[in-house]
Amino acid sequence: MEENFRRYPIGIQNFEDLRNNDCVYVDKTELIYRLTHTNKVYFLSRPRRFGKSLLVSTLEAYFLGKKELFQGLAMETLEKDWTVYPVLHFDFSVSKYITADMLSAVINRQLLLWEKIYQREEGETTFSLRFEGIIRRAYKQTGKQVVVLIDEYDSPMLDSNHNDEVQKEIRNIMRDFFSPLKAQGQYLRFLLLTGISKFSQMSIFSELNNLQNISMRDDYSAICGITEQELRTQLQIDIEQMAQANKETYEEACVHLKQQYDGYHFSENSEDIYNPFSLFNAFAQKK
Repeated sequence: MEENFRRYPIGIQNFEDLRNNDCVYVDKTELIYRLTHTNKVYFLSRPRRFGKSLLVSTLEAYFLGKKELFQGLAMETLEKDWTVYPVLHFDFSVSKYITADMLSAVINRQLLLWEKIYQREEGETTFSLRFEGIIRRAYKQTGKQVVVLIDEYDSPMLDSNHNDEVQKEIRNIMRDFFSPLKAQGQYLRFLLLTGISKFSQMSIFSELNNLQNISMRDDYSAICGITEQELRTQLQIDIEQMAQANKETYEEACVHLKQQYDGYHFSENSEDIYNPFSLFNAFAQKK
């Protein structure tokens, strides 16, 4: 059975880590190639533990030109140039946000890390001015447009939704931080924000009203999660091993998995989408 040993990416959200450790990866790179070559400013919402952070990490590896990580995937044949871009990746899930000061500390720390690479100019005293300066200098220093990846952007608002006063402060900080992105279009190669939900009522997106929301579009309904076709092709061996462990047929195992883990639909014509975290846990436990 050694040749059938499978390492599942349970708790692994980093694409490079996943690929270097030979973990199971359901190939989404054809959709990623389409996404990155169609338009350039996007928003995507998906439930927790649905692969958003892995998608963002995959995009980061792609834009950093890490071709070796994509061997055997659709991207290997689709991409010809493998241009290396400056990537600004911000994950808001790194902290809890009970106060506005906690959010300010997280943003300040991330800006400082970027400023170690791209410097800071006199007069850049606000988050928006510092972020704008970083984007502008990253473009000028590298000669390449900048990729901005913002993961779990709504974490600060979700953490503070029990406190109206704190949420108001957080909303203002977020609006200031995001405000340069719309005006910096000439410097941007690609922009993606992910989150659990779209807080349109909180005016965050008044600063980013040019984002294309792909959350409920048929053509990107499968960009996170696992479809029935992917399950029966890329994960066939896992179903077979589960069926053997439970003394059932392949089709019986498929029925059990469908009853337990699919049922997500993100657009009108979306396929049934399986929750990847739950599915890989089931495969790991063989039940």
